[in-house]
Amino acid sequence: LKAECSAENSNELSLTIFAPSEFVTTRVRERYLNILAKAANVIHGKDIKLELKCGNPENPLPEAVFTSQPAAHATEDGAGQVGLPLNFKEQFTPPLTHRYSFNSFVVGPSNELAFSAAKAICGKDIQDVNTLFLSSGPGLGKTHLMQAMLYEMRNEHNHKAKFACLTAEEFGTRMIAAIKAKDTERFKATYREVDVLLLEDIHFLQGKEKMQDEVLSTIKSIREHGGRVVFSSSFKPQDLKDLDCQLASRFCSGFFAQIAPPCFETRKTIFKEKARIHQVLLPDQVAELLAEHIQNDVRRIESCLHNLILQAKILNREISLDLAADLLQQFAASNEIIDFESIIRTVCQAYALKQDDLASKTRRANYVSARNAIFFLARKHTELTLAQIGRAFNRTHTSVIKGIASLEREMNRGTPQGLQMTRTIEMIEKNSRMSI
Repeated sequence: LKAECSAENSNELSLTIFAPSEFVTTRVRERYLNILAKAANVIHGKDIKLELKCGNPENPLPEAVFTSQPAAHATEDGAGQVGLPLNFKEQFTPPLTHRYSFNSFVVGPSNELAFSAAKAICGKDIQDVNTLFLSSGPGLGKTHLMQAMLYEMRNEHNHKAKFACLTAEEFGTRMIAAIKAKDTERFKATYREVDVLLLEDIHFLQGKEKMQDEVLSTIKSIREHGGRVVFSSSFKPQDLKDLDCQLASRFCSGFFAQIAPPCFETRKTIFKEKARIHQVLLPDQVAELLAEHIQNDVRRIESCLHNLILQAKILNREISLDLAADLLQQFAASNEIIDFESIIRTVCQAYALKQDDLASKTRRANYVSARNAIFFLARKHTELTLAQIGRAFNRTHTSVIKGIASLEREMNRGTPQGLQMTRTIEMIEKNSRMSI
């Protein structure tokens, strides 16, 4: 974070904080903005106008400006009310980047339908495809396609159309902030008037009735004026529970496309394409070796390739089979199938718990983390249904979804807890294969 302080007049100070990204902006706004304002007021002995912007002092992005409320409006717990952005326009819309364009998306049998549907919804003739639901496990390309659609449509419409791309959690956060700031009408108008709404991780809406009502009203409004809506989730529409029947119908009424894990040839192509982007020559034999052993998801493929390139540079060696084989010792992923029993056994060992402990009603943090890890791994590596996974621990289908979604959210955000969980999951996967 960077900050600038200025005096608008002799009696009033203004402090502007610049966050390097939309993610950091959102986190600071949600958790720290009014704490910072309160601290600044104490230090200077007077009220300070505190603003949060995305960008930097030389090139701020004015559409991502947040202003703290005066100290007099603070709540009893000291958190205070967070003001609404001065301009909602595309506040959650990522900047255009070729990294997430259709041209950089590697198409194979596992994702061809989703890719074609995403391209179709970007076309000028939108009568056939105007609502799309994308589903896949983590790291298989949902977000890439969402960003690619945004990139394509914004370019096609020369930035004249209105777009909103955000997660369901961010939508809910903005809705709550609008209610607290008594500015719900502006919030509603912001999203109901867009031409294209791309809403990610809609499983977050389960059990949240007011948010579901607002999302449903937003969808209806967009469709009434001929707009398009795209949803994404780690789960299929029929897996989602505790949803308004009309909203559930909306999720199921459009075109549904699921992305499966990539096959060998697709993984090989991904390795070659990612290497080309890094301007590195990857021999076919090396690409085949990596594709044979790294099977989990595209993020893992990218991580493996990045480490290979880095090792080659550090050791001042060419990328070879020997170097790739050494690296695979760290990324080992044999073709053996991980079964449910080995997952449970390994997770219990990692967390020093018993299976009976995990089936209890306790909500202690380590118990919840262990259960969520089992839910995540069981869904990823077994053919068990969500209900079957939950029954093993006296949990419902909905509890399994919430546990998986919570774990994925932390891992995707790259928080310290998320990074630790990512490392733990990788260790458990490796040990589970060894224990078979």
